[in-house]
Amino acid sequence: MSAHSESDDDTAEKRANSRVLGDGRPGEGSGPSSVLHAEDLELSYPTSEEPVVECDRIDVPEGEITALVGPNGSGKSTLLKGLSKHLEPDRGSVVLDGRAIQEYGDKELARELGLLSQENSSPGSITVEDLVYHGRYPHRGFFDSVSDEDREAVERAIDLAGVDHLRDEEVGNLSGGQKQLAWIAMVLAQDTDVLLLDEPTTFLDLHHQLAVMEVVKKLNEEEGVTVAVVLHDIAQAARFADYLVALNDGEPYDWGPPREVVTEELLADVFEVDAAVTYTPDPEIVPKRSL
Repeated sequence: MSAHSESDDDTAEKRANSRVLGDGRPGEGSGPSSVLHAEDLELSYPTSEEPVVECDRIDVPEGEITALVGPNGSGKSTLLKGLSKHLEPDRGSVVLDGRAIQEYGDKELARELGLLSQENSSPGSITVEDLVYHGRYPHRGFFDSVSDEDREAVERAIDLAGVDHLRDEEVGNLSGGQKQLAWIAMVLAQDTDVLLLDEPTTFLDLHHQLAVMEVVKKLNEEEGVTVAVVLHDIAQAARFADYLVALNDGEPYDWGPPREVVTEELLADVFEVDAAVTYTPDPEIVPKRSL
C-alpha cells in the first residue's frame, strides 16, 4: 500500500464517493444507466494477505467506454476478473443486466459478456479465421454445425477488427499487434453487448495501439457495445474513453468524464508524477518529474 496522510486518504475517499457513489452515478438521475455494476466488493487471491480490491460501488455505464486506470498493482486487472466472474468475490455482488453474475451459466454469460484477458494461448498452427470461429462457441451445441448466423458473425468480427487480409495466416506467424487484433476479432464474434478488455494495447507499438483502440471506438459507436477497458496510457484512456475509473491501492480514487478525472492532482496523488495537463481539445499530459 502507498503511504498517504490521513487527510489525503479522507480527501480521496470523499472524491471517489462523490463520483462513484453520489448523485452523478450511472443509473441515477439523467445520466446513462449502468449495465454492469458491483457493490460492496472485496476481491483477493489465495496467496494475498489482504484484499486486492475494495470498493463500495463500481459502475460500467451502458453504451459507453469506461477505462480503468491506475499504477501497477492498483487492482485494475483484478477488478476486471471480478466483474467477469473469473474471480469469486470475498464479499459483495456483481450485477449484469439486473441479475447477479453468479446466476449465469458459463455459456449463458459468454453470450452476454465478452472478455479479452492478458493470458491468451492457442495452437500456433491455427489460422486467424479458425480462431475467430472459436468465438462462436457460446452460441452452438457440441454437435452443431456452423450456421449462417455463425458465418455472418465471424465475417462481421473480421471486418470490424480489420484482419481480413490475415484470415488465412497462422496465428503463430503474426506479430504481437496482429495477434491482438485477431484475438479481439474472436471476442467480437461472441456478439455480446458488453465487452471487457484487459490491457489490450500493452507491449504493442504505437501503430497497433491506435489500431486496437480505433476498433474499440468503432465497435462502441457503430454497434452500441458497452466497453470496460484496462489501460496503462492515461492520455490514451482520456482520449478514447467516455468515463474513467482511477484506482489507487485497490480502491477507487476518482470516477467521471476524463476532463474531470485526469488532472494534475490525480497524476501527483495516484501516479506520483508532477505533470502539466491541458486539453486542446484532446488531452495533453507533459510529465515533469517523479514524486
